[in-house]
Amino acid sequence: MRKSLWSTFLGLAAALGAAAMPVRAQDKPNHLSAMDIFRIAYAAEPEISPDGSKIVYQRQFSDIMTDRRYSNLWIINFDGTDNRPLTTGNRTDTSPRWSPDGTRIAYLSDADGRTQIYVRWMDTGQTARITDMEETPGGFSWSPDGKQLAFSALVPVAPPRVGMLPVPPPGAKWSDPPRVFDRLVYRFNGSGYLRPGYRQLFTVSAEGGAPHQVTHGDVNNVGGGGGGGGGGAPVWSRDAKYLIVSANRRPDAELEPNDTEIYEVSVADGSSRALTSRHGPDNAPALSADGQSIAYTGHDEHYQGYEVSHLYVMKRDGSGSRLVSGAFDRDVVSPRWAADGNGVYFQYDDQGDTKIGFISLDGKTKVIAEHLGSGGSSYAGGGSFTIAKNGNFATTFDNPASDAGDIASGNISSSGDRVLTSVNKDLFEGKALGEVEEFWFPSSKDQRKIQGWIVKPPDFDSSKKYPLILEIHGGPFANYGDRFDVIKQVWAAGGYVVLYVNPRGSTGYGAEFGNLIHHAYPGDDFYDLNSGVDAMIAKGYVDADNLFVTGGSGGGVLTCWMIDRTTRFRAAVPMYPVINWYSWTLTTDIPITGAKYWFPGPPWDNMQQYMDRSVLNHVKDVKTPTMLMTGEEDYRTPISEAEQYYAALKLLKVDALLVRVPEEPHGLQRRPSHQVDKALMPIAWFKKYEKH
Repeated sequence: MRKSLWSTFLGLAAALGAAAMPVRAQDKPNHLSAMDIFRIAYAAEPEISPDGSKIVYQRQFSDIMTDRRYSNLWIINFDGTDNRPLTTGNRTDTSPRWSPDGTRIAYLSDADGRTQIYVRWMDTGQTARITDMEETPGGFSWSPDGKQLAFSALVPVAPPRVGMLPVPPPGAKWSDPPRVFDRLVYRFNGSGYLRPGYRQLFTVSAEGGAPHQVTHGDVNNVGGGGGGGGGGAPVWSRDAKYLIVSANRRPDAELEPNDTEIYEVSVADGSSRALTSRHGPDNAPALSADGQSIAYTGHDEHYQGYEVSHLYVMKRDGSGSRLVSGAFDRDVVSPRWAADGNGVYFQYDDQGDTKIGFISLDGKTKVIAEHLGSGGSSYAGGGSFTIAKNGNFATTFDNPASDAGDIASGNISSSGDRVLTSVNKDLFEGKALGEVEEFWFPSSKDQRKIQGWIVKPPDFDSSKKYPLILEIHGGPFANYGDRFDVIKQVWAAGGYVVLYVNPRGSTGYGAEFGNLIHHAYPGDDFYDLNSGVDAMIAKGYVDADNLFVTGGSGGGVLTCWMIDRTTRFRAAVPMYPVINWYSWTLTTDIPITGAKYWFPGPPWDNMQQYMDRSVLNHVKDVKTPTMLMTGEEDYRTPISEAEQYYAALKLLKVDALLVRVPEEPHGLQRRPSHQVDKALMPIAWFKKYEKH
């Protein structure tokens, strides 16, 4: 059993040569603490009923005794009344979906030990397990008549063999045999080593029974070619004879993972035909209410680091495809048709805020709702929404100060929405959170305006001087924004001003801004980030002698990029960084990303560029004490990257620590206790080098 997290932290502080934490805001009971990570809950995946009267959603929580995250399903009326649980216990219930008549919900659950599809009858509360698959079912959807469910699942194939190996004699205990792989992507972050096989489509009776395998063959009939599965839920035709899916069926799908097409698949015999044919991704098909049109997202492939995902509309047979969102310079996500077919609702990011938009078929757009997010992190990507036929909608709602992932509702005919839940009310009523302030500043590179946010300590006094933590986002094609971030709040409660910004390359600012780092990352981001620090010092309440820097993934890259170029930071904590682009491209679970998108070609043809853009190539200039943290099961930025930088720093006699986090993939938050470590260990490192 793991020892007390707090005693672990104090032990680290002692090992670092730091005293136990001084009595700052962190020790005050009315301020957020790292242990509150176990207490914070988040609402997600709101699914509004067909008549718009009720919302089923997922409520996520952590259990301190098992050190695991779980989720149950809750239901609430559209007006915010009668909020109550549908499922309870230390289990994971996700992806609620209403039947077309609103009498049942289907969902995924591991209640019986393996994740399967369940159906609950809403009038009686009776529940039945519908599938009993060896492999976990993927995205699923109801047939229009409510009699069937369609889903995807991996169908395993025999792994490659090398010769005829002997078998152990009866009673012998031999070690596990070698594992043999013949695919480019043979392990994937969060999933581990992949079982050989292909994702196929299935249907099953909504009352249970043996599933019917619709598609066959040595090809993924749903999802892309990158190894991560997925692909979204299949869409039923109005007559229930066909399934419409996005899939990459290329024989070289591993080398062109993004080249998906929209297919229609016959439920009866599995025959299919492509409805799109361009080189590039065609994803997220949505069928109009009359069944005559399909909306979908994608772009022409240019092998750029960042491409704006546009909205397209075509006739049901695949003819007449046209670009609808050409004048809208933001990514279109999760398209959903309006009931009258006159346009499409969608989700998008704009200058650090996630919104619901509506676009008419002539390309005119308007905002429906703002501040979507599921809490926990200032990253975009956690929001979601659903819309009923009567125009009622449900969204996740998030703001940086008090709503750490709640459910909101509204109607498309009226402005704004209303927050229905307050899942952290009891916790936050006794806590003073850090104020979050948005600000813009010019980059010293080209005077381009850069957007940032400041988290201030709960008892902030502008006449005092505070140490500063610059926290850098990864991606790199991603964005931070006005969303609740538990770790940044913990750092602020520890007496730090926390700065986070969206440097060039961030999304939500259009194609031109996003591609300023195309084949040039990391690079001029340094000027954006450094200018943000300068702007903070100019405010008068930041101590210029106590500056610290950290970030994860691409933010870990940029953390090292900063200390490669300046000694202004007293200490640094790069988390799960890329150190050497050459070795990363050949060990990551997304090798095509480096070889085709972030660089002009593979490393052996572009060695100088790979080296020039690798922080390892500049490590000789580092003087900053550096602690590296990476999960031991991180296959996105494998721990061998951090190990290289650590060894280099030791050879250079720079004070350094390497923190290996067991069982963790990319992100260091599979286990709540590790997210606690992620919050506390950087503070301990910074305190060791804080100037008093």
